[in-house]
Amino acid sequence: MKKLILFIPVFLAFMANAQLEHEITDYVWQTDEAVLEKLEDWQDLKFGLLMHWGSYSQWGIVESWSICPEDYGWCERKKGSNPEDYFTYKKEYENLKLSFNPTGFNPDRWAKAAAGAGMKYVVFTTKHHDGFCMFDSKYTDYKVTSTECPFSANPKANITKEVFDAFREEGLWAGAYFSKPDWNSPYYWDPKFPPFDRNVNYDPALYPEQWEKFVEFTQNQIMELMSDYGKIDILWLDGGWVSKKSPEQVEAYYKHVAENEKSGFPKSRAVNQDIRMDEIAAKAREKQPGLIVVDRAVKGPNQNYLTPENKVPETQLPYPWESCIIAGGGWSWVPDAKFMTPKQAIHMLIDIVAKGGNLLYNIAPGPDGKWPEGAYALLEEMGEWIDVNSEAIYATRAIAPYKTDNICLSQQKDTKAVYAIYLEQEDGSGLPASFTVKGVKAAENAKLSLLGAKGNLKWQNTGEGVKVFVPAGLRKNLPCQLAWAVKISAVE
Repeated sequence: MKKLILFIPVFLAFMANAQLEHEITDYVWQTDEAVLEKLEDWQDLKFGLLMHWGSYSQWGIVESWSICPEDYGWCERKKGSNPEDYFTYKKEYENLKLSFNPTGFNPDRWAKAAAGAGMKYVVFTTKHHDGFCMFDSKYTDYKVTSTECPFSANPKANITKEVFDAFREEGLWAGAYFSKPDWNSPYYWDPKFPPFDRNVNYDPALYPEQWEKFVEFTQNQIMELMSDYGKIDILWLDGGWVSKKSPEQVEAYYKHVAENEKSGFPKSRAVNQDIRMDEIAAKAREKQPGLIVVDRAVKGPNQNYLTPENKVPETQLPYPWESCIIAGGGWSWVPDAKFMTPKQAIHMLIDIVAKGGNLLYNIAPGPDGKWPEGAYALLEEMGEWIDVNSEAIYATRAIAPYKTDNICLSQQKDTKAVYAIYLEQEDGSGLPASFTVKGVKAAENAKLSLLGAKGNLKWQNTGEGVKVFVPAGLRKNLPCQLAWAVKISAVE
């Protein structure tokens, strides 16, 4: 298949803003048939769950980033005895391991709620950038199963295993989020040097033996996850700055810094950090054939799908992609998180599906190991809507014109039936007596029906598209709320 060009400038892959670090310039199609088949199946799933969780949850702060010496308001240090002293703060942050004891941890309840909402896969943070492992790694003691961590005595101490087992039991795919950078590893942030930014704090070219130790450490931990935690469907790698960079890429980055940072002070650097991703992917697939690898922000064959972060693209994208979106609060747990309304969440899912993508919805467990009750309430309402309209969501593909006004389109990839999904207007006026699906015309003998309701609807092709008529009796007794899917059995 042809290489497909994105709309994001190349330098964004190396920009310091962590909220943009996933952006790249193009997509490279896989050649492994097993991976392509798995990607096709993944595109059928449409709706997944992301969970950021670690010892940092005890402070209700952004995950990991407050120990990174980069100057952004969203990762400002506010906790601890002396947040103005970086080294004191970092030590106290790392000592959160000594009090992490989420005794309310109940992955079975999470898994049932996710399955009930219509979610089909989970991506769990086995390790974030701070290096704290939520799995029983034998290559570090900075982990939830360390004897220094009080939760290590709990029968469910190997949290990653418990999460994957519970979600697979409910029929969901298992995805392992893993951070390539590790700010606790002495092979990445060498204690001989202070950390400068998010990057390795020494020159890998000057200390190749030290860098090789980090490469081996990273590969060993990934292989633990691939070998000891059952079937893994997705390896979701974060920290795109840890990647092989050519001299031209490094030069382009610093040229951008010189042109845009008038003081000459870069908040972050571009450093060639080759962890041999081709090798990692090959080894992982020996254990997990067909594994989807998502090497975020790194152009090449190891980023099997793209991950727009906390936003939805304006239009359809011609490659596999997934918007990872915060459901409420932050990526990690914060007190009194306010969740999206069901209308916002359902309309977002429909919008993403119409553009050919998946929604990865982030819900953050708290320090007690529990989800906020608002998360359960939201997922329950999403599930009620999906129960009625599932065939307009799952196993569908994008069809032009994708979305016009407040009507989104999807198409079943096998039957080719088209679904026009009417998004309720902001005034809560429900489904109107008639509406026109622009850009689509029904075939001569097509049948139109409202999902969840009996009988067929009257329709008429016009110059703009197909006009759909909804009888008053049906409008008073709709099968669901917030959005309604009209099935068009065949289009011209």
